[in-house]
Amino acid sequence: MTEEDRLVGWLGRWASGRGPLYLLLAARLRGLVDDGLLAPGSLLPPDRVLARRLAVGRGTVVAAYDLLQQEGRLVRRRGSGTRVAEAQLPVSRSSGAVANPLLLHVLDPPDGVTLLTCAAPVEPPPELVEAYREAATRLPRDIGYHPAGLPEFRRAVARHFTRLGLPTEPGQILATNGGQQAISLLASQFVSPGDTVRLESPTYTGASEILLDAGARIDACDLDELHERGVLSPRGRSAPVRPALAYTIPTAHNPTGRVMPSLARRRLVAWAEEADVPLIDDAVPAELCFDGERPLPLAAYARGEQVLTVGSLSKLVWGGLRVGWIRAAEPVISRLARRRAVHDLGGDAVGQLAAAILLDRADEVRRARLETLKRRHDHLVALLREHLPEWSARPVAGGQTLWVRLPRGDAGAFAQVTARHGVAVPPGTAFDPAGTGYEIMLRLPFVHPEPELTRCVEGLKSAWHDYDGTRRRPALPTLVV
Repeated sequence: MTEEDRLVGWLGRWASGRGPLYLLLAARLRGLVDDGLLAPGSLLPPDRVLARRLAVGRGTVVAAYDLLQQEGRLVRRRGSGTRVAEAQLPVSRSSGAVANPLLLHVLDPPDGVTLLTCAAPVEPPPELVEAYREAATRLPRDIGYHPAGLPEFRRAVARHFTRLGLPTEPGQILATNGGQQAISLLASQFVSPGDTVRLESPTYTGASEILLDAGARIDACDLDELHERGVLSPRGRSAPVRPALAYTIPTAHNPTGRVMPSLARRRLVAWAEEADVPLIDDAVPAELCFDGERPLPLAAYARGEQVLTVGSLSKLVWGGLRVGWIRAAEPVISRLARRRAVHDLGGDAVGQLAAAILLDRADEVRRARLETLKRRHDHLVALLREHLPEWSARPVAGGQTLWVRLPRGDAGAFAQVTARHGVAVPPGTAFDPAGTGYEIMLRLPFVHPEPELTRCVEGLKSAWHDYDGTRRRPALPTLVV
């Protein structure tokens, strides 16, 4: 990721407020300087470059830079560019702070903007309320610290896997605070700074952020090749380095909604076993196959202990239910429990009990969730075909998102325009661990109710009219005087 990419990522939702654009941009840049993200002496992009990336006129950037220069935060000199002033400012964040637009929208949600950046249920289902009521009557009569998870929860997850065709014992289950913590624990166990990790591209941005934070070197692998042949090989590298870990989302893939065929699953697991590479199967969205038939987890094809399965109820039930799990060999689970206990003596007991109740009723919950998702999926696909026919948006096999191709332009710049039309969307580059691909792709979730999806598409249509019209408008002739 270039410094220019990093700055655009940090700017995030800068244009979603009210007032002149140059004041909004100046306010966001001021915050980045004051927070220490833009360190003293940092070189900022030239006016024209930043204006192009933000899809605004050059005058907007010039006015923002000039205002910050008047405040003493920036220094602008002909020939040396625009730099952050050499001031003694407190630095509250490291230079490696999160720049991904998806995570920024969670950390700093914009006002008056519909977030099409998160793919998770927007309404807690009634089954969740009922499960919590029942869970309150089942509280354990002990101290409540269970780093590996409440026994009742671990038994419920083991039963769930066994029903899926993967016989599992409670000792093979570790409770976590959601799927994100599960991936983080596995990264801390298997990855040291400088290690190589292979993962498909595009992929779930939360996983790549965790791995980068662990100091991993990312080998981005082609998703088409993985799903067609079961091969997880780095793009453009003739002599790939043996990875310390591999990560994939084989079922209801985020962001594309694809489902990996069984033959490719067998080949992928066979590679992991032959190369002795721990392989994470992120099964968080796996319950969301529209045909109702969840494929076997990768571990069902394994003979050894290389496959590490991650799950949670954040996509099936609700993101606020911060309960997840890892399924792995018992020695691995034991090591992970000890590692977790250093930072966290145990997750939410009531939440784990509610999750156990919901897992035993998973078929009922899944039917209701899939009915809602499929209806909203079909509604969004129809809206895009009607209002934005130039866009390519294929129906998906499962999950919660469409992977949309723009006919031209740059999705990152277009996302800057959509925020000014009341809709926040993530560009495809946010899902590429290398940060260099999918410049004309967008991820659009269909988790919102139909009326809200309709309003969002109207906003996207208006934004595309403004963005595409500006891009294709012929430049005015230069006057020579």
